[in-house]
Amino acid sequence: MMSFVVDIIAMLFGMPRALFPEIAHVDFGGPQGGGLAFAVLFAAIPVGSVLGGVFSGWVSRTRRHGRAVVLAIVAWGLAITLAGAAMLPAGGRAVPWLWVAAACLAAGGAADMASAAFRSSMLQGAAAEEVRGRLQGIFTVVVAGGPRMADVLHGVAAGRLGAAWTTLVGGVLVVVLVTIASALVPSFWRFEPGREGA
Repeated sequence: MMSFVVDIIAMLFGMPRALFPEIAHVDFGGPQGGGLAFAVLFAAIPVGSVLGGVFSGWVSRTRRHGRAVVLAIVAWGLAITLAGAAMLPAGGRAVPWLWVAAACLAAGGAADMASAAFRSSMLQGAAAEEVRGRLQGIFTVVVAGGPRMADVLHGVAAGRLGAAWTTLVGGVLVVVLVTIASALVPSFWRFEPGREGA
């Protein structure tokens, strides 16, 4: 259950994808119809995920899966926070702020890949065989639905705060809420595969 909770927190508050068109145009001076800034923002998280996957050998050597998930989601939140902070001073200039924001988003993508790997492992290893299929279905709904809910939340929040501040505040909320959630359920933080009572 906690693996779903922390992932919903990460996606709901820390996925500013719906704001990328506005950020590309207003903050980084790109054309309204798309352009380089728009493409770079949309590509940054997937590029980070791919690079995180390429260099993911360390994942198989990590035993403390709960701690790894929490730290990966905190890293995601920090990366989104820093991306939002890079948007604030841009003022319509792509250089250097677009590239700083893109690097932060890519780092977030790598952290998200690590989180997903550990959460999938936890689901497959800890769930009883008779409920594993249902839990995998819930996992799919969370992974697919979380970003869609984030699109709505970020769109509403950006109407009040602006896109850059919405991104920054969302990243901070990810860090705070995941820290609180792991403190409230310490067994998740301590989770190791095969350990009794985790």
